Amino acid sequence: MSATTDGLRAELFDKEIIDFSIDSRTAGKGELFFALSLPDYERAGFNGSFADAHDFIGQAIANGAIAAVARRERVAADEKMQALSDRLLLVDDVIAALQTLAHKVYEQWGRPVVGITGSAGKTTTKELTAHVLSQAGHRILKSERNYNNGLGLPLSVLQMVSKDHQPNDYDLAVLEMGMSSPTHEIRRLVQITPPDIGVELMIAPVHLEHLGTIENVAAMKAELIEGLKPGGIAVLNADDQLVMEMKSKTDGPVLTFGIQNQADVTATHIDTGRFGSIRFRLQTPLGEAAAELPMTGRHNLMNALAASAVATALKVKPELIANALRTAKPPPMRGEVLDFAAGFTVVDDSYNSNPRSLLGMVRTLAEASENVRRRIVIAGEMMELGQDATAMHREAGREIADLGIDVLWGVRGLAVEIVAGAREKGTAETAFFESSADAAAAAIGEVREGDLILVKGSRSVETDKVVKAICERFPLAGRNSEP
Repeated sequence: MSATTDGLRAELFDKEIIDFSIDSRTAGKGELFFALSLPDYERAGFNGSFADAHDFIGQAIANGAIAAVARRERVAADEKMQALSDRLLLVDDVIAALQTLAHKVYEQWGRPVVGITGSAGKTTTKELTAHVLSQAGHRILKSERNYNNGLGLPLSVLQMVSKDHQPNDYDLAVLEMGMSSPTHEIRRLVQITPPDIGVELMIAPVHLEHLGTIENVAAMKAELIEGLKPGGIAVLNADDQLVMEMKSKTDGPVLTFGIQNQADVTATHIDTGRFGSIRFRLQTPLGEAAAELPMTGRHNLMNALAASAVATALKVKPELIANALRTAKPPPMRGEVLDFAAGFTVVDDSYNSNPRSLLGMVRTLAEASENVRRRIVIAGEMMELGQDATAMHREAGREIADLGIDVLWGVRGLAVEIVAGAREKGTAETAFFESSADAAAAAIGEVREGDLILVKGSRSVETDKVVKAICERFPLAGRNSEP
């Protein structure tokens, strides 16, 4: 990509930009470095405190970056920055500049975008959607990892012009769109890449610390539907009332998916008898087909139905969708099923947690019947639940107990309330750990043959340490030595 891209005053440079970076530690040869600072973050609606990346421009350039995009006012007040003026592109807002660049690339590309949002399941649905559409012959640009905010989405779009890639390499983009505050984050994202298809997965009590009520969560998520291109297709969860109310936000076509309520794309004859696999009959407006999803949990079946609805909107036949789903895999730490040679199974769902997703996974454990002696839940604290967080944790514990779980461990902070709620309902084997490191140390001495273990918690709790410790101590099934 030429450094003469519109909008970034790159006329000073005549070199080839091969990639884009917002981290001076990883900025490399041929990259354009965006020096983010607190005023940029604040205007873009990010929560928290952040380092001023202008202090690291020299490091990025020393690492090989061609140039840096910097705040004009910040450079004017810093003599050290002025010494680098021949390597700087000056703008009023660095994040806005990054987003403008991505929008220009999108406009020049001009092909369909699938936008996906929801309180849970975005990354899994994005991966499933990209997989199904790729198997159907489309060349897909997708969000990297869980890049779904005002930085991640533009960086994902810029993959089209990074390294050896060209916009013409892609037919479709499948992009996550997330939010965590009442600052209209999704509205800004759909302005960067207006969706042709918008997927609303579910509304759950997440980010209540910043949003206050679940209705506010729904209003912010609905900005995806409000931002659809004229005539764009809204793909809505028929089993979620708050999602279905978003029909009023669009005059375009609506395609629904669901299991409990009538939906355009649905699953019948659902068989969850084999843990780690769901067999069902996929029904769509274009026909039906026998399908199997090599994942666990009805929430993942719903994610697969959302992906199937997107494919249906793009006229993919149900037989092709079903064939693609058979070879799908969950993203790391999002319901991965790990079978160990010692005869126990761990479900690694440690990437994130909220009451609805936690209970959904626990129900999956409760339904499992083949070769299970004990069902164990290791549940980390759930973050950003707002003023009712204590009550939500305790109620989750009560419901876990009602589902017949044999052993419940809570990890860090308010997870003590999960344990307390389970004890109220009579769950005898419970424990609380102040940290994931403590829980990990205990877990390697606790697991035994016949155990089915769910590990889940909000990302900052780091319950993945429990899974890592078990993997380091015990070999996976089919391996002769420790991984």
